[in-house]
Amino acid sequence: MTRRGFLGVSAVGIAATAIPSSASTSWYDDAKLGVFIHWNAASIPAFAPLVRPNLASVGDPGSVPRWQQQQLWRALPYAEMYQNTMAVPGSETGRHHQEKYGGLPYDAFVERFRLRSIAAVDPAAWAEQFRLYGAKYAVLTTKTEDGFLLWPSAHANPRKAKWQAGRDIVGELAVAVRQRGLRFGTYYSTGMDWTFGGIPIVDSESLFAAVPRGREYLRYADAHWRELIAKYRPSVLWSDYGFQPYDGLDALFGAYAKTVPDGIVNDRFDVGRQSTGKARADFVTLEYAQTNGPAGRKWEACRGIGYSFGYNRQEDASTYLDARALLHLFVDIVAAGGNLLINVGPTETGEIVARQAVPLLSLGRWLRTNGKAIYGSRPWRRAKGATTDGQDIRYTTAKSSLYATVLGSPPSSTVDIDVRLPVVARVRAMDGRDLRWQQSPQGTRIWLPDGHRDPYATTVELHPATAATDPV
Repeated sequence: MTRRGFLGVSAVGIAATAIPSSASTSWYDDAKLGVFIHWNAASIPAFAPLVRPNLASVGDPGSVPRWQQQQLWRALPYAEMYQNTMAVPGSETGRHHQEKYGGLPYDAFVERFRLRSIAAVDPAAWAEQFRLYGAKYAVLTTKTEDGFLLWPSAHANPRKAKWQAGRDIVGELAVAVRQRGLRFGTYYSTGMDWTFGGIPIVDSESLFAAVPRGREYLRYADAHWRELIAKYRPSVLWSDYGFQPYDGLDALFGAYAKTVPDGIVNDRFDVGRQSTGKARADFVTLEYAQTNGPAGRKWEACRGIGYSFGYNRQEDASTYLDARALLHLFVDIVAAGGNLLINVGPTETGEIVARQAVPLLSLGRWLRTNGKAIYGSRPWRRAKGATTDGQDIRYTTAKSSLYATVLGSPPSSTVDIDVRLPVVARVRAMDGRDLRWQQSPQGTRIWLPDGHRDPYATTVELHPATAATDPV
C-alpha cells in the first residue's frame, strides 16, 4: 500500500532534505507516465467503502483526534487492505465479510488466489494494455501488506506456509513490458507485513505497533529486495513504509547501483533517516490529490483510477476518473515537473475492467498525437496560464519548443493564449502544420485548423521556446 501519510510523515518535508542518487535518472524524468499494479488475494472479496481518499486532510496523526483516526481506519477505501479492514470493529467491511463469508479467514482467500488466480492471469495482456495507455514504465506490487509474494522466492515466509506464488508473475511481467519498450519496477511493502502480526490497525498507535521489528524480519525483507534486484533488475525500487530502522540499507543500495546503474529508488525506504537528510531518494512519492510537487526535486503522483488501488467491485462511474479528468490531471502533473503513476487493480482472474481501462486507453490515444509535448519535456518558467475564454493552459518545453495545452476544447476556431511571440516565431499544430497567428492583447491569437480542436485538451507548439515571453 502507498500510505506514508498514515505514518505521519510529510512527503514534501522529507523531500527537502533527501539526498538524490548520482546515477542518471533522465529516463525517468522523460517517461512521465507509469502504471501501478495492485494485485493480491483481496481482489477476491474486492470490497471497500466508497469514501473519497483525502490523506492530506489527515495530516500528522499526532495532531488528529483518536476518534478521527479510528473513523479513517473503519472506512478505509483501499480494497487491497481488506484483511485489516474486515478485522476493524464496527467497520462496513467487517459487516460485509460476515454477511457474505461468515467466519471465513483471509487465509482462505490467499489459498484460492494462489491456486486459481495465479494460474489464470495473463501478464502479457497487461503489458500490451500498458503500451496502449502510453505508459513508459510499470511497477508491480510484488508483496503487499498481506505478505504474499508474487514470485517463487528462495526465501519463504517463516510464519506462513505456501505464502507465495508457484508461478513467476514478477518475472513474466518484467519480460512482457520490456518486450514492448517499457521499463519495469518492483513495489514491495518493506515496513508492513501482517504475517508478522499487528492487525487490526485501528489508529496511529496501533499502526506504529504493527510495523515488524527485529533482525528476523529485517533479514527477510533485505533478502527479498536483493532477490528482486538480482533476478529482475528492476529500473525502479518502490518501497512502502520503510525499514524500521536498518543499518544494511546503504549496502543494499550499493548492490543495486552495481546491478542497475541507472536504477532509481523512491523516498520510502528509510523514513526516519529521510528527515535527517541521510537517506537516498531519487524521487518523492505523493499520493492522491497531489498535483504540485516540491521545488527542485523530481516527484511522482500515484493514485488509483478510482478511490481504491486494489480492485473494488463497488466502484462505478461516479468514483472513477473519466477520460477528460484523467488527461487534465496528467497534463497538470507533467507541467509541474512530476510523473503520474496511475494504478490499475485487476480482478481475481487478472482482468483490468473496462471502467479502468477505457480512460487510460483514451489517454494513450491522445498521447500518440500530442506526445511531443509530454515525453522528454520539462517545466517552463511557469506551468499555468489561461485563455481569454477562461480555459486553463498548461505549459511544457521540449527540444527548444514551448507547448501550450489548453485543458478543454476551444469554443471557436481561434484561441488566445497568454504568451507573447515575436514576429519571427512559428506556431505549429501537433501534426507539424504551420498555423496562422498574430499578437493580441492577451498575448497570441492562434487560428486552429479543422479537426485540431480536441474535445479534452488541445496542444500547439511555439518555436523557439526562447522567443516566448509573458504578455506586457
